[in-house]
Amino acid sequence: MRRIWAICSKELQMYFFSPVAYVAFAFYVLLSSFFFYVNFVAGQPPIVDARSIVGNTTFIYLFIIPLLTMRLVADEFRQGTDELLLTSPAGISEIVLGKYLSALIVQVGLVAISLVYPLIMSSFGTLDMPVTWLSYLSMFLLGCAMMAIGLFASSLSNNQMVAGITGFVILLLLWLLDWVSSSMTGKLKDYVGQFSLTGHLGNLQKGVFHGGDILFYITLTAVFLVLCIQVLERKRWR
Repeated sequence: MRRIWAICSKELQMYFFSPVAYVAFAFYVLLSSFFFYVNFVAGQPPIVDARSIVGNTTFIYLFIIPLLTMRLVADEFRQGTDELLLTSPAGISEIVLGKYLSALIVQVGLVAISLVYPLIMSSFGTLDMPVTWLSYLSMFLLGCAMMAIGLFASSLSNNQMVAGITGFVILLLLWLLDWVSSSMTGKLKDYVGQFSLTGHLGNLQKGVFHGGDILFYITLTAVFLVLCIQVLERKRWR
């Protein structure tokens, strides 16, 4: 655990030194504030419901998370420090978990920033707190899975831009599966819809705690972390 935390601390420091991270956060705040203004301030009468904020914020994740994760592994390859990292006493699993933990902490920061909007809403009416907290749980779980996918994409290339584009494409394909499944019928529709990134948000954003939805995001996160470990294991023995 000490090695995981050491790697996590190093990556968090790199986030603070990276101009891309600041641009991503600024873009996130700007867009989320714009959507909040359009949906709540400009909309008349204003609807005191945090789900509109959560829906818009998760859409912003599609563009923000590839930016925040593209350098996690790709930068090691670009700088030539991957050999030192892969031959260090830390195991591949510890390296991946350390880097993912740093991304997870950044994800907590993204969620924390967006909490200001329901706080403002609560001044104008009463929020449905179970729905609000479960909606934010859905946003956090979605972000966790997307961070794992972005980390996996970063392990596929030594170019940050290529890694970012790869991560975006994977996320977009999984995002669109819900739309693709809606045009299908029968069992195929249910099967394809099960793998959609957004298809499991509905219950939580209605205030319904469903274990299957939670398990989906945990499993998706674990799958892409394992894939990332396997990619780095292959690179170690080349």
